[in-house]
Amino acid sequence: MFISKNLNRIKSELPAHVTLVAVSKTKPIADIQKAYEAGQRDFGENKVQEMVEKYDALPKDIRWHMIGHLQKNKVKYMAHFVHLIHGVDSLELLEEIDKQANKYNRVIHCLLQVYIAQEETKFGFTQDEVLEVINSDELQNLKNIKIVGLMGMASNTENEEQIKMEFSNLNNFFQKLRQEKTETLNMKLETLSMGMSGDYNIAITEGSNMVRIGSAIFGSRNYIAL
Repeated sequence: MFISKNLNRIKSELPAHVTLVAVSKTKPIADIQKAYEAGQRDFGENKVQEMVEKYDALPKDIRWHMIGHLQKNKVKYMAHFVHLIHGVDSLELLEEIDKQANKYNRVIHCLLQVYIAQEETKFGFTQDEVLEVINSDELQNLKNIKIVGLMGMASNTENEEQIKMEFSNLNNFFQKLRQEKTETLNMKLETLSMGMSGDYNIAITEGSNMVRIGSAIFGSRNYIAL
């Protein structure tokens, strides 16, 4: 019952233009089913094997988001169904996603992950590296991917001013790219994925239109097998 209550409360607080991705990693299928029955359709996982198992067991109108660090050799397992890949952090990974999507005659939507935190444990492109990728000849050859925006993770800190600054910097970069880059066959910048359970309100204030919320919906994370 608390899952549907949490969902309804959070959705009632979110602006209409913000997409809620319910982060269901480590959560049992029964919990995801409860969120589904409460109307949620976008779910985020950070491990490919776990997402595949849940995809097989749950309704097929769920939109699955890959939100974790993605290895190239795992792309093939989810290429037939993944809705959006949030953490693309190399041109080589984009090329592999394109290759696997082609096998299923699909176009897979991707977000470029930008490194904005003051932590070495985070992944992502620098802003200069993003520009290199989106201006590269190699990108133009990829017909089965579409870059639809950017994703960023703020530092894990209690300092809200630092979090605000990191999100603001990414939004400024995102808006600049949208002004400078015209839409192409494999790029249309619409989504800015910023904000998790602890900082999504700040992220929305700073321009996010997609938030990834787990513990505020499902409760504390549990690291047990499905």
